[in-house]
Formats: sequence, C-alpha cells, structure tokens
Amino acid sequence: MFQKGLYNNSLYKVSHLKYFTNYVNVKFLETSSHHRGTPNPEENIITEQTKSDSVGTKKAKQPKRPPFVKNLFLGKFDRDILTYPQVLSKDRYEMIHEMLDPIERFFKDEVDSAKIDKEAQIPAETLKGLKELGLYGLQIPEEYGGLGLNATEYARIGEVISSDGSIAVTLSAHQTIGLKGLLLHGTDAQKQKYLPRLATGEWTAAFCLTEASSGSDAASIQTSAVETEDGKGYILNGTKIYISNGGTADFMTVFARNMHPNEINFGITAFLVERNFGGVSSGKPEDKLGIRGSNTTSIHFDNTFVPKENILGELDGGFKIAMSILNSGRFSMGSACAGQLKNLMSSVAEHAVTRKQFDFTLSEFALIQEKVALMTIDVYAMEAMSYLTAGLIDLYEDQDCSLEAAIVKVFSSERTWEHTSQCIQVLGGMGYMKECSFERSLRDSRILQIFEGTNEILRMFIALSGLQHAGGELYKLVKKLRNPLMHPKFTLKTLWKRMRTDPLNPKLDLDLHEYLHPSLINSSEQLEKSVKLLQHTGEHLLGVYGKEISHPNHQLDLKRLADAVIDVYAMTAVLGRASRSYCIGVKKSDHEMLIAKLFCARASARVEENIKTIYNSAYDHDKVISSIAKDFFENKGYVPLSPLTRTFF
Repeated sequence: MFQKGLYNNSLYKVSHLKYFTNYVNVKFLETSSHHRGTPNPEENIITEQTKSDSVGTKKAKQPKRPPFVKNLFLGKFDRDILTYPQVLSKDRYEMIHEMLDPIERFFKDEVDSAKIDKEAQIPAETLKGLKELGLYGLQIPEEYGGLGLNATEYARIGEVISSDGSIAVTLSAHQTIGLKGLLLHGTDAQKQKYLPRLATGEWTAAFCLTEASSGSDAASIQTSAVETEDGKGYILNGTKIYISNGGTADFMTVFARNMHPNEINFGITAFLVERNFGGVSSGKPEDKLGIRGSNTTSIHFDNTFVPKENILGELDGGFKIAMSILNSGRFSMGSACAGQLKNLMSSVAEHAVTRKQFDFTLSEFALIQEKVALMTIDVYAMEAMSYLTAGLIDLYEDQDCSLEAAIVKVFSSERTWEHTSQCIQVLGGMGYMKECSFERSLRDSRILQIFEGTNEILRMFIALSGLQHAGGELYKLVKKLRNPLMHPKFTLKTLWKRMRTDPLNPKLDLDLHEYLHPSLINSSEQLEKSVKLLQHTGEHLLGVYGKEISHPNHQLDLKRLADAVIDVYAMTAVLGRASRSYCIGVKKSDHEMLIAKLFCARASARVEENIKTIYNSAYDHDKVISSIAKDFFENKGYVPLSPLTRTFF
C-alpha cells in the first residue's frame, strides 16, 4: 500500500507498492511550486516491462481471468483491475503513433464530410485512399495481408476514423462485424481464401442478421438454408434488411435457419457467402437521418447455393457466433465516440472564449462551465472504459469481456448524443446551421443507440447475464429463502444476519484505496460503497421475482440494476486511469484527478439512487408508468383531451 512521505518535492521513484506491479522503476522529475511532481510526457515513459519487448512483437497472453463485471453480481471485486493496463511496448507504441499522422492528414485534407453527407455516398477516390492506408485490414493478421493490430491499437485508430461518421460505419461494418466471424471462427482454409482480399479492400464485407420480423430478437430469423440432395451445400432463401455495406459487399456473413427435414426446432447456422455465388441482389440504398454516406440496403437471397465448406463454425451454432461477433466489437465505440466529441469540444472551447455576451465571455458563465465539465468527465470515462476493456482483451487469453463491451457501448452512445446536443446549445443559433457541421454530428450519433444491439436490449443483457452468472451460487440460497417453512433454521439464521447489517449502508472492507493514489481515498470509498450496494441486489431481485425475473414487466428494475453496474465499471476504469496517470507522471494528470473525483461523486450518487429504488417495496411509480402506457396503447396514442375541452358552457 502507499507509504507516508513517498511523494515529496524531489526526485523519487515508485517501488514495492501493490499498485505498481506493472510500473517498475519509473522515475520522476523535480517538481515545481505549481505542480506537485511535474510529470514527464506520457510519450517518454518506458517501463522495464516494455523494454523486454522486441520490435513489433506482441507478448503472449496471460491465462484467462474471472469475468470482472459478471463477478460484481456476486459482490466480488477483482482489485487488480484497478491497475490500469499498459499493453503496448515502446515499439508498438511508436508504431501506432507513426500510423496516426498520415491517417489524420488524410481525414483533414482528403475527406469532405459535408459532401459525403449531402450526396449520400463516399467518393470512389476516398475509398481508394482508405484502402491504401490499410484501414480495411486493421485487425486482420499480417500473414493474410492485414496490419494485425490488437484491440488497444484498433481503438486508438478508431478515434481518428470517427471524425467522419459515414466512413467510420463503413469500415466498422466491414471488419468489426462483417469479417469478424471469419477471424474468430473460420478454418485455416476459409481464412486463407478470403482474408487477403478483405484486408486490402479488394472485397468489402457485410454482416447479414437483421430481418423484417427479427430485429433485436435474432433467434427468430426466417431466412432458410436447405441442404441439397447431394449434400454438397445449402440453398439460401430470404431477405435481410438495414445491412451496412449491403449494396457494395462482395463477402457476407449470413445467418439462416437450417431447415432439417422432419424436425420442429430448426437451428441457426452462419454461412460465408460470396455475391458471385449467384442469387444475391441488393435493394436501393436507404435514405437515412445520419451516416448518410454509408451504404445501407436490403439483401435478397434467391436460391443462393452455398458450398458446404462455407459453413462458419458448427452447424446450428450460428446464434452463438452472431453473439460472439457483436460482443467482441462493441468496446471500440468508446474511443470512437470520445474522438468525435473531442473534435466538437475543441470548437466549443474556441467559441466560448471569444464570444462575449453582457460583457462576459461565454466561458465565464457557470452554466456553460457546467456543460463542458460534464462533457469532459464523460468523455474521460468513455476513453477509460474503452481502453481498459481493450487491455483485458489484449492481455488475457479468451477473456470474457461481453458485459464490459456492452457497458462501453451503452454509456458512450448515450453520452455522445447528449453532449453533441449540448455542444450545439453552447454555439446557439450558429450550431443549428448546416454549415457549422454540428447538426451532422448530431444526426450521425443517433444511430449509435440503435445498431449492434439497442441500448434497451443491452441493458437487459447486462442485468440478466450477470444474474445468470450469479445464479449458480445464489440458486440454493434463493430457493431456501423462498421456502422458509421447509428451511426454518437456515431462514432464521439468514434473516438474523441481515437484520444486523443494512444492505443500503454496507461496511467497507475491500480496501480499494490500497490500489489507488492516496488522494483518491474518498473516491475509492464511493466506489467501494457502490460495489457493496450491488452485492445483495441480485439476490434480492431473484428472491422477489424468482424465475419470472426476465418477464417484460420487471424490466425497470433490471434497467436500474444495469445502470448501477454501468456506473461501477465506469468508476473502476476512471479511478484506475487517473491514479496511474498521476503516479507515473503523465502531463496534466492533476486535471485527471479532478475529473475522477467529480465523476465518481456523481456516479456513486446514481448507483445509490438506483439500488435504493430497487429495494423500496413501497415504490409504486412503476405501476403508474405501466397504467399510463396501457391506456396509451389502448387509445393508440395520447389519451387526454385538449385543454380547451369543456363539458358545459
């Protein structure tokens, strides 16, 4: 743990501290009177860990860790996660930053986002430039012609690409979901056949899952796959809708219901489909609110023959493959959203310090200061969660980060929409004009809460997956508590124990402060209390609802649980990042500490409110909400009559 007198106004180094197992022999420069321990720029920091890496190589992954967020539902907190990951070696760090310069220049000089938005297409020369930069093969291994970036490196590139929403979606649809199944589940022969052409952009990929009758309910798809009589392949028939890259894709990961003869329950299988197989056609491009330059169409399969060797993974294993693809890619939305917002915030700052009203610059008004401060802490949290999740993926073998990635997506997409609107508010009327470009960013950001799983579905996924994970350990406990007459001794003992403890005012005994800088002790206690509040909430909900926990009527409590978990993960990432920055001497890390303290104060208050509402059995607003909604749907719209309505004169 931290020792008294460790930090002073002279040269010092960190050693023998639990938090610093990954930060060995880092030295700091003499401090000034203004900044305590004036930090070296992060770019100059080299640890013993990174010195051992050879040029361009990647370290072997460590054994898989228990899933961090899922274990929160059991009240288990892996304190080592507070040691914020340093994934990149010196050489990989320098490599990724060398890559950024030409990409940033290309987007600044060659990409006309206003034209792309107006004409609803990305020019051919722009697409060619993207391919020449290698952006179609970012995570495809080098042996297949790609750049072989890891998750952390991919997230960093995503910050730059996000400056144009249409291009970001086009590239993401290609590699984050379009070809990701091939990377994750493809055979060597399949990879050898397709990845080289996909890496160069010679071929574009698409992910074909959504249908008219199956949006979020992916298990209900109707596109059929019937095995041919000779057993050499399958015939696909059906239509997919709202497919990104749908009109341009040469290669598609298609999910179809395998129509086994004489069987009632048909499984879903994933197929690798080439457009030139025949029987594949695309509808006209959709006219969208935002990301207008990305190509979105329906895709029709009319007796499309797919060879048997193009089955991806196992027969009838398509649903798991679809979920693994979606789960693996969501983490990068945090860095992409942060990149987009930071671009807007730079313009907001310039406007606020120059625009005067009532003899004061906008930057001097407290209401404007509040807006930019809240933007700052949320963008910081997006980055912190995105790179923490990427670090877990990169450092540990086959790490389960499904809930972490979902959390990043939900948090980042909603805050991006909110803060883009606030950026427009600061600019006033100018922000509302098309020539300003902020309105385009707002339109582009709206899709983020919808695709790759709606935020409503992802909240249910976070809550129910966590409860399912905890269910094994909680099942016997909850079963006994729900049958007190059959287990009187156990019930009385448990109730007596709970009477002596207040689940809403828990004892703090996790000692999280030992893993963080001492000045973050209050924030660490806020995080610890939030973790403890979660500890018995899952058990409480299972005890109240039992097997009916997933019924649609209980979604508001599940939403509260999911929102609490989202805030706990965000606090964990923010504190780990800020503590690391301050302790190793990152420039302006004192500012990061302020951000962390404010974020945790607000997030912990949200957690407490959500958990208390779950426990409050007298809370009847949910019933009122349900009644109002029922009347709304029965009336097929707004129920109250006009305020001018009279019953007499």
